[in-house]
Amino acid sequence: MTGEVTLLVIAKEPVPGRVKTRLTPPYSPWQAAALAEAALADTLHAVLRAPARRRVLVLDGTPGPWLPPGFEVVPQATGGLDERLAAAFARYDDGPALLVGMDTPQLTPELLAPALAPGGWDGCEAWFGPADDGGFWTLGLSEPALAPALIRGVPMSTPATGEIQRRRLTDAGLRVRDLPPLRDVDTAADAAEVAAAVPRSRFAAAMGRFADSALLTDAAR
Repeated sequence: MTGEVTLLVIAKEPVPGRVKTRLTPPYSPWQAAALAEAALADTLHAVLRAPARRRVLVLDGTPGPWLPPGFEVVPQATGGLDERLAAAFARYDDGPALLVGMDTPQLTPELLAPALAPGGWDGCEAWFGPADDGGFWTLGLSEPALAPALIRGVPMSTPATGEIQRRRLTDAGLRVRDLPPLRDVDTAADAAEVAAAVPRSRFAAAMGRFADSALLTDAAR
């Protein structure tokens, strides 16, 4: 089924004070926004290199110069994250859909390949990628119309979010396959580890530009 999966990226416009607030301190709000922009750009370019039926940016905000060609852009729904994720899936019910966020700039087409390869959905109805913090970095559904029943009500941004979400899938009778765990960029420690793992990324370059100011801020605390 290569090329037949809809790839969704759910993201916030990288505006200072609205994104990556847990990076401040040691980073300033505008530096945190620049890091978020770099992470988002890395994610979008990785998705561009992956085979897909369509590529969709589900955006809270307005597109900027960081958005490459090749994406349909749709607004996020209102409500909590569970509601917004469910609505993103439900919009595209013409085949499997796989959703990723903007918090994993280490994403590569190779990481997504098992869910996008021919036969990737044979014998399963869902793909799940756990995050190191207890959440999840990707979720795929063979029938996106089921998303409201499968996602709504799952508590988001908790250490048990991923466990609860995956159990919701299996309790509904879905056969689930797993992708490797990844580390979300939420804190400065996360950012440093992820940047070290992908030294040639836009995200690592942005981290390098702000290294001195981050060290100065940390030393002053």
